[in-house]
Amino acid sequence: MKLAAFAFTVGVAMTAAMVSATPADAQMGGGHHRRGDSGDQKPAKKPKVDERAYNEALKTIPDSKEKFDPWGSLGVSSAEKKPK
Repeated sequence: MKLAAFAFTVGVAMTAAMVSATPADAQMGGGHHRRGDSGDQKPAKKPKVDERAYNEALKTIPDSKEKFDPWGSLGVSSAEKKPK
């Protein structure tokens, strides 16, 4: 009985040691093992940001007529509070 318990304990310890010794690719930057990568590919082109179009789009956003209170549904707003 003692031999079986000892063998089980040693087996669990060895399994734990082997699992902890294997590298985790997600944490170790596992992107080095790409298949079929010839290395001469061009990077994807990024679209250019058109500043004029961006500023024109910002002008089309209407101004808010009332101030938005994100915490208004959770309690009394500051306008409704009674002074002490």
